Formats: sequence, C-alpha cells, structure tokens
Amino acid sequence: MPTWLAVLATFLFCTVLALFPALAGALFVRLATAGWLRRALLFAGLWTLADWARTWAFTGFPWLVAGYSQTPPSPLAGYAPLFGLHGVSLLSALLGALLFEVVRRWLASEACGTRSWLRWCPALPLLASAVLLGTGGLLREQRWTQATGETLSVALLQGNVAQEMKWRPERFVDSLRTYYRLALDNPAQLTVLPETALPAFLDQVPGDYLDALRQLALRRQGDLLFGIAVAEDGQAFNSALSLGASGRQRYDKRHLVPFGEFVPAGFAWFMALANIPMSDFSAGSPTQAPLRLAGQQVAVNICYEDAFGPEIIGALPTATLLVNLSNVAWFGDSLAPAQHLQIAQMRALESGRMMLRATNTGMTAIVDVDGQVRSRLPAFSRGALVGEVQGYSGATPYVRWGNWPIITLALLAVVLASRRAAWQRV
Repeated sequence: MPTWLAVLATFLFCTVLALFPALAGALFVRLATAGWLRRALLFAGLWTLADWARTWAFTGFPWLVAGYSQTPPSPLAGYAPLFGLHGVSLLSALLGALLFEVVRRWLASEACGTRSWLRWCPALPLLASAVLLGTGGLLREQRWTQATGETLSVALLQGNVAQEMKWRPERFVDSLRTYYRLALDNPAQLTVLPETALPAFLDQVPGDYLDALRQLALRRQGDLLFGIAVAEDGQAFNSALSLGASGRQRYDKRHLVPFGEFVPAGFAWFMALANIPMSDFSAGSPTQAPLRLAGQQVAVNICYEDAFGPEIIGALPTATLLVNLSNVAWFGDSLAPAQHLQIAQMRALESGRMMLRATNTGMTAIVDVDGQVRSRLPAFSRGALVGEVQGYSGATPYVRWGNWPIITLALLAVVLASRRAAWQRV
C-alpha cells in the first residue's frame, strides 16, 4: 500500500473507533448527577453500550472490548458464562468507577459530612467492589457444562510461514511439504492446520497431495481440518475443509473482514491500491451446522470470527468443541496475537467449551473449558501442539440468553442513574 494511503487509512480507522468511547464520555459528563452509586452505574452502562455498538456498527469491530482484559486469572472471568463479554465489560467498568469513588472520597473526606457514621463513606464503594470480586471468584468454581464422549488426541500445526512469503508461487511447494511433514510426525485423531494453510484455491492443489493428507488422518481413524480458498459457481470462499474418516466436509467463513476479505461498496479503488491477495471473498451461509469430526460436533470459526460471541453461540448447544483457524501473520511481532488468544479464552468461558486454535505464526493454543490456556506453542516457531481434549455438552446461561439481558441492564442503569439530572435540565 502506498505510504500516504496507509497513513490516511490508519488515521480514519482510529478516528472512527475513538468515536465510541468519546460519545460515552460526552454523555457521562452531560448526564452525571450526585451520588456515587448513580455515577458508577451511569459510567458502566454508557461504557458497555458504546462497546456493544462497536461490535455491530459498520459490520463490527469488537477487538479490545474492555471485558477481554478480565480473562483468567481475573475474578471477573467468573461472570462470563452468565452474562458474556459485555457483562464482564459492564462489571469491569463498574469496578473501575467504584474504585475511583473510593479514592475521590478518601481525598475529599469533607464531602462525606460531619456525622461520624458518614466519615467512613469510602468504605461503601470499597465494599461493593469487594462483593463484585468475591462473587466472581466463587463463580469461577462453577461448571455450567458437562463432559461428553471420550477424550481425543489433537495436533494443532503451526507452519510459521512469513506473510510476505506466503503467497509467492515459488514457495507453494514448500508450504505443502511443511504441513505434510508436521502432520506425518504428529499423528492424532483430529489434526488442525491454520487459515489458508495451503496458499491456493482448492482446485489448484494436486489431488494426490489431498489423498496423502487423508491417509495421514486415517492412521488414527481420525480427521484432518485445513484452511483453504475455494472457488465455486463464480464465487470465492475462505473455507475450512476436512478429510478423513468422517468424510469430506466444509465450513465457509461467514463474517468477512471489510477491506481485507471483501470490498465495501464504492471502495474498489482502495483495494486496487492496497493490492491484498485473496481480498474479494463471498460470505458463507449464516446457518452452517457444526462439522462431525473425530466423534465430536465441531463449531469451526476462521480468524477474527471468534471475536463475535453471538455468532459463535449460534452453533450451540449442538457443538461440543470450538476450533479456530487463524493467520495473524499480518500483524507481525505485535500485541495482536496475544490479544486474539484472550478473545479465544472469552469464547471458551461463554460457551462452556474447549477452544482449539491453529495459527500460522501464533498463538497456537489449547484453551480449557474454564478459559485457562492449557498449552500453547511459542510464537514465530514451526511445530505441532499435541494434547488430549474433551468435548462438552449443555448450555451456559449466556448461550441460552445471549447479549440482550446485559444490554437491557446497561440501558436501565443509564436511564435510572441519569433520570434526576435529565429532569433538572427540563
């Protein structure tokens, strides 16, 4: 991309995302009223609604929603199976507001009044903070889903192919050899390769190579899942394809990245200047069933699809296991891969399912049902993460209810906390 366009695109992107917290802050200043609890509830409600709006406006960009900061070992992670990401966001914003009130009242103790029992009013928001944290810690011990079926062996392959080399024709054969060798050396009942692990369209991959991958999966009477682009009926899909004992199955990515995987109307000129390979995909059906792999019902999601909790729980409670195929090599050696792993931890907590992540350069990981990272490969290394995983059945409260209860609570908090201020301005 030309430098001038990269600078302009980055500036506009950051400006649009900054509008959401800016609006929340402006409304808080406008509507804030007396009372520490009213202010705390108003702040938490506005912040949560702004974060929620960011997950669907302009196709949605939920990266760095506040709740992701509270993945394990945070006590607030215990609320995720009940209220989901936005519930954790609301509680983390509420906790921050309460702790601010503690400090503010401690420094301005004269605001508490002269009566002796009011001199300790900083203890009230402090007590509320302790209750929030303590309850979250207790909820972390609660199990909302049940193990189902036998454990199965998995091998998550990380090829570590640099993004600038991935799509070069002269490196195509090397990519095929890399993943074949990793699968050969690490037999498992379920083998998972990253997003677009084979850098070509499916009909460009030699048939005997696909047969060889299938034979590797059949050594353990299992299945192999890999990411690849598929051309069909004049359309292109970013897909995950399985080979092995369960037969050939396919998942097509549903939530595409604007400017990265599809061209928004009126921006064809931008994509011509950006020159991004494989940047004009079609979205898959929103009602795709889980894949039947290695005796499990697997909800497959590709790259940043796992940032959209309401879409992930659409496959539940049927699905017993979550699998994410990603390629975040675009982001290089930055915080993005670690942030993406936190996103996967939140999805495991919300769904009561284990999450398997196979990535090109990192973070390839096995995330347990409680959101803890059981094991992961070092970033920017080539290897296979081998382990035993378990399928789970049942539904968490979040799977049953989705986001609407917590969004309704956030709206009520804003209305009730700002009612007196709004009346005084009439």
